[in-house]
Amino acid sequence: MLDNWPLLSLIIFSPLLGVLVLAFLPKHNGRLIKIVGIAATVLPLLFSLFLFAGYDRESANSVQYTEEARWIAVDLQRDQSELEQLGSLKLVFNYKVGADGLSVAMITLTAVVALMAALASVHIKKRWKLYFILFLLLETGMLGVFAARDLFLFFVFFEVTLVTTFFLIGIWGFKHREKAANKFLIYNGIGSAFMLIGFLLLVVTAGFSLAIDGDANLPAGTYSADLDVIAANLNDSGSFANLITRDNPFQLTGGLAWFAFIMVLLAFAIKLPVFPFHTWMLKVHGEAPPAVVMIHSGILLKMGGYGLVRFGAGLFPEQIRDFAFVLALFGVINILYGALIAFRQTDIRLVLAYSSVSHMGIVLLGIAALNNAGLQGALFQMVSHGLISALLFLIVGSLYERTGTFETKELGGLAKTAPFMCGVLLAGGMASLGLPGLSGFVSEFMAFVGLFDTMPVMTAIGVLGIILTAAYVLRAFLRMTYGPMPERFEGVKDARLVEAFPMAVLLALIVLIGVYPAILSESLQQSVDVIVQNIAGKIGG
Repeated sequence: MLDNWPLLSLIIFSPLLGVLVLAFLPKHNGRLIKIVGIAATVLPLLFSLFLFAGYDRESANSVQYTEEARWIAVDLQRDQSELEQLGSLKLVFNYKVGADGLSVAMITLTAVVALMAALASVHIKKRWKLYFILFLLLETGMLGVFAARDLFLFFVFFEVTLVTTFFLIGIWGFKHREKAANKFLIYNGIGSAFMLIGFLLLVVTAGFSLAIDGDANLPAGTYSADLDVIAANLNDSGSFANLITRDNPFQLTGGLAWFAFIMVLLAFAIKLPVFPFHTWMLKVHGEAPPAVVMIHSGILLKMGGYGLVRFGAGLFPEQIRDFAFVLALFGVINILYGALIAFRQTDIRLVLAYSSVSHMGIVLLGIAALNNAGLQGALFQMVSHGLISALLFLIVGSLYERTGTFETKELGGLAKTAPFMCGVLLAGGMASLGLPGLSGFVSEFMAFVGLFDTMPVMTAIGVLGIILTAAYVLRAFLRMTYGPMPERFEGVKDARLVEAFPMAVLLALIVLIGVYPAILSESLQQSVDVIVQNIAGKIGG
């Protein structure tokens, strides 16, 4: 039905319909604003489900639903003598989007978590109109990041997520929200600078292509940010060597390739985050409103893992192979450091924040394996943790609205008055510690199996993190749900429908992936195969 529709553009920009409607609503009508804001996240989810269902998992072409249009074209100056011998020289940025299995999974995850976070936003108590406008702009940016097939377009969408998140933290966060927002912007701004340097190097080297100027019948050159052009040039070294001309005298090899790789690596390591670049994330999780943390922990952190896979492993197979041990080392550090510090926290937000640091270490281990099982494990972990962390912060936010505290020492016995929320909280905790039958087990098992094939010692050390995860999860969650209840919490009520619905949906998806992982692995298989074959080809060559 939607075969001839620009499906990806509909997914990316449909939240802007909500922005348009909100712009004309009176700012004091909070109920109507919330209804429109939540409803505006439904349309991209519906389109995303069409994308997930319609993606051809058997096709030889892994990138589907491609849309491309000329966006920006800049003529680079030549003198008259050069014009007589050479054609035009241009710098071109296109609006190009497309979806492979990795994009399909992340776009669907984004649409799901965005709707659940919008429902959790009913607890926002001020400036509802501005909040939902920024929220929907953030969703557009996130969807665009995962669909973009042009480096400049990716960068633009990435920056949209930074700006909108900065305001969502700084205006609606808790006591130290402004410090958290500033730290978020500084760290991620530095990461964006690294990314821009790496992307520019890719454009002016591997982004160069030659064609014949139709009017002058002369060789004409184009610098493009097209991801597919860059990947093709880098993967075909023989063809790429022929592109060395007076306009493009450099190849992305040797030290220059390593420099570009390190720039890209640092950009997404900060975003993931990788120790020691994690401190900004702790501030965000501790000060942002829970609905925003659902988005941040569930989706925005995963942009770091997505970038490492898409650009790190996808464009720099030789460099990432040589760097694999270092990635695994930092993955183990993330796992153990995050788990140990989480065990000592009494603020449930910080328990979950350090837990995210630990679980992102598993993503690093899966990428470092550089084989099919490991990469699938890393991608499964991104999706699984996105659902689990969104669920846990949703419940924590709902409990805070009833108790006014995040301190586990002040809580207890909540299972007596809020059995549904506490039951779902414990189920989410079981998924976080990797209980079989839930999504966390599948992702951790695949990542560790993949790494064991290449680095068994690192795998054995990393597995210790699972034991530590069980310790801090059970310690914190059991303290909240069982034991004596403070008298002031005896009137705490269980989840309302607007809270229970997203809790049930997220838990159902966690169980579905845990019981039937093929629903996700079939989509990811093609993307993983392309990366693994490229790495094997480069090493073999």
